[in-house]
Amino acid sequence: MRIAIVTDAWIPQVNGVVTTLLRTRAELSALGHEILMITPEGRRTVPCPTYPEIRLALFQGRQVAGQLEQFLPDCIHVATEGPLGFAARRYCVKRRLPFTTSYHTQFPEYVRARAPIPEALSYAFLRWYHRPASRTLVPTGSMKRMLEEKGFENIRIWSRGVDTILFNSSEKVEFRSSRPIWINVGRISVEKNIEQFLGLDLPGTKVVIGDGPDRRRLEKEYPDCHFLGYKFGAELSAHLAAADVFVFPSRTDTFGLVMLEAMACGLPVAALPVTGPVDVVREGITGALDEDLARACLAALEIDRDACQSFAASRTWRHSTEQFLSQLAQRVGGTSRVTAPGR
Repeated sequence: MRIAIVTDAWIPQVNGVVTTLLRTRAELSALGHEILMITPEGRRTVPCPTYPEIRLALFQGRQVAGQLEQFLPDCIHVATEGPLGFAARRYCVKRRLPFTTSYHTQFPEYVRARAPIPEALSYAFLRWYHRPASRTLVPTGSMKRMLEEKGFENIRIWSRGVDTILFNSSEKVEFRSSRPIWINVGRISVEKNIEQFLGLDLPGTKVVIGDGPDRRRLEKEYPDCHFLGYKFGAELSAHLAAADVFVFPSRTDTFGLVMLEAMACGLPVAALPVTGPVDVVREGITGALDEDLARACLAALEIDRDACQSFAASRTWRHSTEQFLSQLAQRVGGTSRVTAPGR
């Protein structure tokens, strides 16, 4: 099939959305499909307010329409709710073409953490945005239930995978700090709730990998924590494999792909019992969930690291991509149809 994927999240951004789309494109190509990625790459962009590392491509409606008309896709997937996503959505609605969307980020909670905008207003906007889609794809069952309770329709699950060739325990860095090593990886920003992790009274050493708008402030407020900046690929894997517990304090992630990456390195997860972790972490097997995050951390120390790796090995990107394919809305012979349902 000829599949067009439209996304405002793209390299050089470092996040789970970009990783998911990169891996999905690779798997789709390996399966013999022809893929068009419509992204901000090569376009004039402006920095996103409060997130200058995120670049937005504005006023691209004509260009997006031209790319889609030239490519003639069998399926169109709109991955994000940004300017390019809007342009593709408008193109499909105007021409009554079937398309699918995905819900990667809990924007109402993200926006509310930074501005006094009611979550109900943001959710109303998102219901409007996703309503014309044949299906809206979400990564977990708990995310599906939450959106359905808020009035969203046609929600289906598109899970995630992990590259166990890249993420493993074969190589480890040497942490010259007191143990246990508690590690967190991700964007350093208010909606990630990272301060709850940094403020925990725990033995050993806290390590943060990543960057973001709140890094400088937090480095000053928590001088005993080690902020290492971005790490990628084998270097990131070696840091994860050398730690003792991966701490995931976020309350707003829809999945938390980095939890699977940590498990693939043999690292148990300590997290809050919220959307994302409740679907990824197996209590007592791959990690511990508790509203008392310090208690979850201490419990995770007792988890068998081999069990974490075994669980991660069952979550492949090929399976994730097959789920994605099963949910696409396909245009065939001038009419439209939706592929056989899967949940």
